[in-house]
This record gives sequence, C-alpha cells and structure tokens, in this order.
Amino acid sequence: MKATGLKRRVLLQGGSVALMLGVHQIARGASILAVRVWPAADYTRVTIESDARLNSQQLVVGSPPRLAVDIEGIDLNTELRDLVGKIKPGDPYINGLRIGQNAPKVVRIVFDLKQTVRPQVFSLAPVAAYKHRLVLDLYPEQAIDPMEALIAERLRDAPKNGSSSAPNNGTAVATAPPAAPSPAPAPVRPAMPPGDPLGDLMAQQAARPAPSGPAPALPPGGMPLPPAPPPVVAAAPPARPVTPPGPPPRATASRTDRIIIVALDPGHGGEDPGAIGPNGTREKDIVLQVAHRLRERINAASVNGSPMRAFLTRDADFFVPLGVRVQKARRVQADLFVSIHADAFTTPAARGASVFALSQSGASSSAARWLANKENDADKVGGVNVGNHEVQVQRALLDMSTTAQINDSLKLGGAMLGEIKGIGARLHKAQVEQAGFAVLKAPDIPSVLVETAFISNPEEEANLRRADYQENLADALMRGIQRYFAQNPPLARSRQL
Repeated sequence: MKATGLKRRVLLQGGSVALMLGVHQIARGASILAVRVWPAADYTRVTIESDARLNSQQLVVGSPPRLAVDIEGIDLNTELRDLVGKIKPGDPYINGLRIGQNAPKVVRIVFDLKQTVRPQVFSLAPVAAYKHRLVLDLYPEQAIDPMEALIAERLRDAPKNGSSSAPNNGTAVATAPPAAPSPAPAPVRPAMPPGDPLGDLMAQQAARPAPSGPAPALPPGGMPLPPAPPPVVAAAPPARPVTPPGPPPRATASRTDRIIIVALDPGHGGEDPGAIGPNGTREKDIVLQVAHRLRERINAASVNGSPMRAFLTRDADFFVPLGVRVQKARRVQADLFVSIHADAFTTPAARGASVFALSQSGASSSAARWLANKENDADKVGGVNVGNHEVQVQRALLDMSTTAQINDSLKLGGAMLGEIKGIGARLHKAQVEQAGFAVLKAPDIPSVLVETAFISNPEEEANLRRADYQENLADALMRGIQRYFAQNPPLARSRQL
C-alpha cells in the first residue's frame, strides 16, 4: 500500500508540473512584436509581426463595407492596441478600426472601410530582420490602371501648363479645356489611331459628359479634372450664323503626335527598406527622392518637339513586387525603364556608382551576380502573395527579353554612366555591367538599373542625403536619357495628349 501511495503521489506531482508548464510554456500563444500600416493609392498593407506563425480567418461585410479578421492563439496586448493609432485620415481604404478580445485566445480586428476592397491575407516566414508576419493587403475592388493614373496626372496638370499656343516645353495637354468655362463650342478631337491604348483612353476621358452638379468630375485615379466646358449641342448656337462645311475646328489646347514615356522605378519601399547606411539612411527613401527630382526634369523636357512624361512605379512609401514594376511599365507603353537604387556591401570600403543592363548568359562579374541575387530577393523581404502557378507565369514572362532590348539597354546605360562620371561622382565600374536582374526583364523596353552609390560607405551615404547631390545626380541621369534619344530616336508612334 505504501508503494502504491508513493507512486500515486509522484504521478500527482508530475501532473502538477505538467499543468504549470501548460499555462506558461506548453500552450503559450504567439507574442505580437510590432504592427505597421502602409497606405498607398494602389493598396493599403497592414502587417502584424509575431514570434510564431499566426492563424486567421476573415470576413468581408458590405453596406457599410467592413473587414473582420479573427487572429487565433493570441491575447490583446499593447502592440496590437497601437494599430488603432496608426490609421491616418488620408488612408484611401481604411476609415478606422476596432480591436478587442473576441474570445479566449482570439483577437478580432474590424476595419471600417472607405470603399469595397478585395483583401488578400497571407503569412510570411521569417526573413532578413523580420520574424513571422501576417499580411493584410486591401486592394480596391477594381484595380487601378497605371495608364489611367498617368492620364489623370496629365489632366490634373493641365490648368497650369495648357494654353492655346504651341508648347515650349512639351508639358501642354491637348485634352485640357480652358481653366474657365468658355461659351465657344468644345474642340473636336480627331480620332485616335488604331492600336494605341493610351490614345484611346485619352479620347474616352475627353468624351465623358460633364457632371450635372457643380462638383468637378473625378477620374478613376481620384484626381480632380479641370472645370468642364458647357455641353456641346448638335447645331451651332442660334445667335451665330451657320458656317459652311470645312475642316474640323482646331483644338484650343496644343497638340502633339507623340509622347515619350520614361518609367522611373524607385527600388524597394514599404516593408522593404532596402540597404541601410551606417547612420540609418534608408535606400528606399533616397531613391524615391531622386526619382521625384528626375520626374520634374522629364516632365519639363521634350524630344524633337515631342513632350516627355515620367511614370513612377511607386510614388510613395509602399512595396511593389518586381514583376508588378515591369507590368506597370509595359502597361503605360514606356519607352525607357530606369530602376534607381543605392546598395550596400559587406564592407564600408566599397564605393562608386554603377549602371547595369540585363544579361541572359550570366553576370559580367561576381559582384554583379551578387548584387542581382540580392536585389531579386526584394520580393521575399517585401512580401508577395503568389502561388506556384503565378510564380511559373511570372518567370515565363520575365524570360522573354530579347537581344535587341539588351543592346538598347547597354546604349542607354553607357550614356548614363558617362554623365554620372561628368558630375564628379566616382564610378565603381567604368563600363555597363550585366546580370540577371528580374526588374530589367521587360522584353520590349530598354531597361537599366542605376546604383547611385554605396549607401554603406559613410562618405557616399552623406552625399546621398544632400539635396544638391541629388539634384546633380538627377541632372546627370536626365542628360543620359537625352543623349540616348539623340542617338536612338524613339520609335514612331502616333499619339495625342
């Protein structure tokens, strides 16, 4: 009996130990480490970082639109509560949110939405400086068309740049009506040539009827249009004599037959900071600043009388997958693609600017191969929600690059490299290098990747932070683009803007 009692007592003690472990260790849920929100016109991303993988369920509710997300295995803590304060008034998709402990070990987040969304919720394994991440991407129900966004931006700038005289800098817009309503009939636009999607969309914008109320019409991108002219009637106004048939009336705004579109691709963004300098300078911030400066120069320039226009793959701090960057450039029928970076190396001694083109047969140096592999990992850091099928499709599209595209890219890169050297910047390599950068694989667009400097070098990091250095760098890149077009005129393409 004593033996049996002792055995029972040992078992009970063991059970108590197991119970104690169950409370503090065995059944312990994940801990939330950080929450982040990345609002942008394309989509808003919410990330919840934890020390273990999170399971979640979500439900979209309409009228008013809401998104409810239940996260299992966690308790409400300070980090999660901070999510409420991270929602800003200017967020295009989220109006606000509520968060609470819906059940034991289940936290519910309810997003009050400004519009109906198509949510994508997925998990990311630990990578780089991040632990496990639960990602909520809120996309608009109807995806934003990059070409429509480009048109909307062009129309938005029309009141400042449009006039009835001939353009002197290529920034006037044919579709822009006068800033104030005019009693004269609206201009008649000639038909767009076939096979020109940008021209077709411009014609659709011009043909849209004027709103019945005083508020200006909003294009799909949400940017206000100039005031619309009075409705056009089929016959001439009674007070004016009817004129005999003749050539169609000239547009009141200037007309051009060709617009040169340069896609600028500031690297990284959002969850992916890119390289970080010894003083904390983030690559994603610097390259976006340089891209904005270069955009100003492109939008104020022309090529043989044809206006130029810059299109940014991202114009704010949000993440864009590598494949989407290429797709955006192709969607707007870009004539050139310039990806802007400022990388880091394992030692602060590395320095100098470089320009890269695509290679289908291997990298031109071990450093180029290392850098390409590093840049191609951006999707892992930034976080992409793709299945095996989508990955195969993307790889197939990115393997279509042609020899002609690579040759043109080398010419563009050479012109840029010469201009960068001209501003006194040190070059890491004196010639254009080649490697398998995924972002350069548009099969029909000359594409280069510019490493403006090594942000890991203290001296070059300090230069990149200076406004005058960024201005000089933008000037050099602009001159390189102009040199390229002087020697390689853009392909003929009838287009009116």
